[in-house]
Amino acid sequence: MQSFRTEIENPIVEKDVIELANKIELFHNGKIDEEKFRSLRLARGVYGQRQHGVQMIRIKLPYGKVLSHQLRRISEVSDEYSRSRLHITTRQDIQIHYVDLNRTPELWAELEKDNVTLREACGNTVRNVTASETAGIDVNEPFDVSPYADALFRFFLRNAICQEMGRKFKVSFSATDEDTGLSYMHDLGFIAKIENGIKGFKVMLGGGLGSQPRHADVFYEFLASDKIIPLMEGVLRVFDRYGERKSRAKARLKFLIKDIGLEAFKELVAEEQNAIEFKTVKIDETDYVTSIPVEVETPIVEIKDRKAFDLWKSTNVIPQKQKGYFAIGVKVLLGDFYTDKARLLANLVEQYGAGEIRLTLRQNILIPFVREDLIPFFYSELEKLGFAEAGYNKAVDITACPGTDTCNLGIASSTGIAEELERIIKTEYPSYLQNEDLVIKISGCMNACGQHNMANIGFQGMSIRTKDKLVAPGLQVLLGGGNIGNGKAYFADKVVKVPSRRGPEALRRILNDYEANGKEQLYADYYKEKGEKYFYELLTDLSNIDNLTQEDFIDWGTEEHYVKAIGIGECAGVVIDLISTLFLESEEKIEEAKVAFNNKVYSSAIYEAYRSMVNSAKAILLSENIKTNTQASIIKQFDELFVETKKINIDTSFSDVVYQIKVYSPTVDFAANYINSARYFLDAVKEYRETQLAVKN
Repeated sequence: MQSFRTEIENPIVEKDVIELANKIELFHNGKIDEEKFRSLRLARGVYGQRQHGVQMIRIKLPYGKVLSHQLRRISEVSDEYSRSRLHITTRQDIQIHYVDLNRTPELWAELEKDNVTLREACGNTVRNVTASETAGIDVNEPFDVSPYADALFRFFLRNAICQEMGRKFKVSFSATDEDTGLSYMHDLGFIAKIENGIKGFKVMLGGGLGSQPRHADVFYEFLASDKIIPLMEGVLRVFDRYGERKSRAKARLKFLIKDIGLEAFKELVAEEQNAIEFKTVKIDETDYVTSIPVEVETPIVEIKDRKAFDLWKSTNVIPQKQKGYFAIGVKVLLGDFYTDKARLLANLVEQYGAGEIRLTLRQNILIPFVREDLIPFFYSELEKLGFAEAGYNKAVDITACPGTDTCNLGIASSTGIAEELERIIKTEYPSYLQNEDLVIKISGCMNACGQHNMANIGFQGMSIRTKDKLVAPGLQVLLGGGNIGNGKAYFADKVVKVPSRRGPEALRRILNDYEANGKEQLYADYYKEKGEKYFYELLTDLSNIDNLTQEDFIDWGTEEHYVKAIGIGECAGVVIDLISTLFLESEEKIEEAKVAFNNKVYSSAIYEAYRSMVNSAKAILLSENIKTNTQASIIKQFDELFVETKKINIDTSFSDVVYQIKVYSPTVDFAANYINSARYFLDAVKEYRETQLAVKN
């Protein structure tokens, strides 16, 4: 096998990168199944792209914080391995596109030189931990949630309990009751609170978007901060064991809670507490490294267009709780910018700010710790970069996923229509440059990466088929979503489907109606007052497809005739397991368990052994053409079909062996015995498999 060398100082990270390189080689040599390889690379931030032969790389940036040297490093990587373009996502990550798969290990190694990771940016893992971009500087926050988001991110990175779940898991932190972290649409959402002088969080559980959005339940009205990591560990253990694994469409946590109910889920979490090593995890804020603003003389600048400056200042400058400092919002069209600007921005904030930027949930950039007297200078410098456009987080600031530009699942263009709608607002509705209530979001498909179904006005890409069986790009118009605050929100209603080319006219009608009848109300309240039928009647004639023109068959941002082309979605990292591959994995997990045991990380050792046993049971069930689903059902089926029938003798029931994981504390003795049980079980089922094959032959 070809060797791969890195200059990474952290041996754990180096092992990760080398493993990716080795697995790529095994894949090319036909020794790893394509679907299994997909799962492995996704968990390392390497995502298939719509264009053949290239990858999208997702860079994991917890709560959107990026230091100047990290931004320069990311820029270097994009220049060397991609096309010098950076894309900010709605989860505060950065994506780069058109990367050669074979170069991804060295790309990752380069990023790690400045402590930037790809690990678990995609796949069935805990995704990037997001937070309010104003965390630490918000005038209304009870405390800074950044140290807590950071601690949670670090605790679960590479944690054995969340490496191969049935689906992805998303977490957010909100700095205030405004809930700008959008807790209600996350698997776990934390809203900062203080009760009786104790720092803690309101905890929201089981939210999600996609084709079936679900508002999160209130899990705890208040949970002390030292309990949030143990709580999340319990939630992940239950999700891993009982979550759907056969149908990707039903594999998110929200479906498990919907099926069994919140109270039953709470009971299952409570049952896991014996297995959790740390009952409390105190998060020391003093351990968190905060950025310090520089001391610098104020450059003299001349503002040529005072009117433009005043408008920008009114929409893009935010007072901080730190006296004399302000944060500057940078509106980034569609979240896309280039490395030449990124480098200059990195230098600017390093020399005149605090050496950091924040990536936002609306695909923008926030620059914290700008001294008040430096605001004109920053405006002047940002203007040179094309980063001084007014309307940060206002109605004109439209969020959109990449859609059909690069995404496998994109059905219709989201970036092209977003640019056109922004143009319309700027030119025809200039007052909305300062309107922060109206939120417009666009997704290229039902999966809602652009978060369209939580917007006041949302558009979802789709296709429309005529009576003559011609296919045109379309948009589902959704209205009435909105964030109320403190974990409460409305999801938008699907009102009408229109050809994409009529999207601008739909927006004009919606805004004209609002101007005439509801301007004194928040848009979500106005929509609720009027009701879905009212807006259906307002827009329904636009849905008529009997009179389509040739232009209607050309999507926004293209000149070619529309073709509906959907690739294989990789958001969940679906795995089609071969029996031999599963046995190989079981062996690997036992070895990982031994490594963790030798490092005295007994909880991880136990969980790796648990995964080995479930894998082994799944393999032998598949060998008999028995369909499997959740881990809990695999354990139950194995007992019924192999232990009770005495086809395989393991001296006791399989469930008694496996479920020791939630009975005993993670001690050294239990870990050693549990690893031995995994080894014994794997040997037993492999022996049975050999007998199967001998009979068939």
